[in-house]
Amino acid sequence: MEGKHSDDQIGRARVQNTPELDQYYKDLEQLGAGALWTVANNIEPWEPRSSSVPMLWKYNDLRELVIKSSELVTPEQAGRRVVYLVNDKRKDVSAAVGWLYTGIQVTRPGESTSAHKHKASALRFIMEGEGGYTVVDGNKITFEVNDFVITPNSTWHEHGVDANGKTCIWQDGLDIPLVNALEANDYAVYDGKQELKTPVNYSPIIYGCSGLISADAIWDKPYSPLFKYSWKLVYQALIESQKINNSNLFDGILMQYSNPLTGGHVMQTMSASMQLLPAGFKGKAHKHTGSFVYQCAKGYGYSIINGKRFDWKERDIFCVPSWAWHEHVNLSETEDACLFSFNDLPVMEALGLFQEKALEETGGFQEIK
Repeated sequence: MEGKHSDDQIGRARVQNTPELDQYYKDLEQLGAGALWTVANNIEPWEPRSSSVPMLWKYNDLRELVIKSSELVTPEQAGRRVVYLVNDKRKDVSAAVGWLYTGIQVTRPGESTSAHKHKASALRFIMEGEGGYTVVDGNKITFEVNDFVITPNSTWHEHGVDANGKTCIWQDGLDIPLVNALEANDYAVYDGKQELKTPVNYSPIIYGCSGLISADAIWDKPYSPLFKYSWKLVYQALIESQKINNSNLFDGILMQYSNPLTGGHVMQTMSASMQLLPAGFKGKAHKHTGSFVYQCAKGYGYSIINGKRFDWKERDIFCVPSWAWHEHVNLSETEDACLFSFNDLPVMEALGLFQEKALEETGGFQEIK
């Protein structure tokens, strides 16, 4: 049964201050203590609330500056040559939304980064270029535009672009703010380049061939053994799913990147999805716990987040804070649109914190403020 509350109770105690109480609070403060009733409604809100705000980062506005970073510093000088995206209300922890970090990284032909590892989990979504690769714990994987790549926590990893390739740009996603908040992060640099342990693209060949897994494959890690999810396979899966499934009222055709051995999330703290919005799709509004970072992988449209409209097109990035009303619209009447997203749902679900609510008023659609 849902609890009831009145608006005049939110965020304040119902105790009238007196000189004696004021002195009592001061006495407690001097001892490193406090009276719970003075903060209870602030630390235990009536419903979830986020300190983040919805934001949209236009790729056309950022791209020139991302490219310029490659002219100003080398990968070795910068360590990680990335333009990070920060939420107006999360600058203190360098987060894009909630406890999630994101940035845009550029690598020129012939360049490569030093191998390193950290307790934070990381993922990449490829935006531009040819000839790019990543090496994860000695497994070299090549990637193409719209491929999704993971580098789980505490794995050695490095990135580069072949000398005969084209400048690559990708979006990074990490749980750095979360791991820092838990005071559990670390960072280490590898001495030299990693020695390759397997043939190139071993991981996607063994674990990503249309549902077939090698009978000899052995895996005992808590994250997915598939380090690359190919766009050409993902998009085809969306198209096939659209033929037999009615669109989700909120998200169209929504498919989660998963661990092929368990069917669960790709990593322990972050999950990712790709969704297809059919031509003319107009989703209804809902809200849920969990922070989301989106990138438009195909098409154009807009999202309404807490009553504000954000227009997006291919490569634009936007965020939906936890417990924010949101709905997505494909503006094309002839072509589908696709949205990539990553989130912190594995944490929400593991801790029993996930909840969701559909908008029932106004026909299920938000009114734009």
